[in-house]
Amino acid sequence: MNIVCLDLEGVLVPEMWIAFAEETGIPELKRTTRDEPDFDKLMRFRIDLLKEKGYGLAKIQETIEGIEPFEGAKKFLEDLREAGTQVLILSDTFDQFAKPLMRKLGWPTIFCNTLEVAEDGMITGYKMRVEKSKYTTVKALQSIGFETIASGDSYNDLGMIEASKAGFLFRSTEQIKKDYPQYPAYETYDELLAAIRKVL
Repeated sequence: MNIVCLDLEGVLVPEMWIAFAEETGIPELKRTTRDEPDFDKLMRFRIDLLKEKGYGLAKIQETIEGIEPFEGAKKFLEDLREAGTQVLILSDTFDQFAKPLMRKLGWPTIFCNTLEVAEDGMITGYKMRVEKSKYTTVKALQSIGFETIASGDSYNDLGMIEASKAGFLFRSTEQIKKDYPQYPAYETYDELLAAIRKVL
C-alpha cells in the first residue's frame, strides 16, 4: 500500500506568511522554511514580531480566508487518489490556519501543529505534534506497512523526502535544488503526477 505525503505551502497553496506580510506591509514576515532551516528559530522570530506590531491570530486568519489554492491543486489531489494511492498532507502550519484551505482543497487529510493563543488573541507560542514531524510521520507510516512517496519545496521537507521510497522537490528554490541534486525537481502538477505514477 502506497501513501503520498505532500507539503502544503508552496506545493498546494501559496505561503500564508508571505500573504500576511504583503497584507500588513511587514516584509520581515516573508521569511519562510525555504530561507530558514531552523523552524523553531523562525517561529520565535515571527511570534516576537507579531507581538511588536500588535497583530493577533484573528488578523492572520482573515488573510488566510482570502488565499486560494494554486490552480490545478485540487485536481492534482483527486488525480492522485484515482491513481490508486492515499494522500496525506504533512505540514508545519497550524490547526488554526489550515481549515479554510482544506475546505477549498476538498477536505484532504492534514497532519499539522497547534498554536498557543492568549485570551486577548495574541499568539504566545506553538506546540509541535512531534519532533521532526514530517520525517517522524513518514517513518511511523512505514512501520505500519505503508510505502511512502514524498514531495515538498523547503528545507523542512527534506527529511520525509529522504526517508521515502521516492521523493521529489516541487517548485523549490534554486539553492535547494543545487544542494540536493539527487532529488528530481518538478515545476508542474502534470510532471509530479507522472513521476509519482511511475513509482506506484
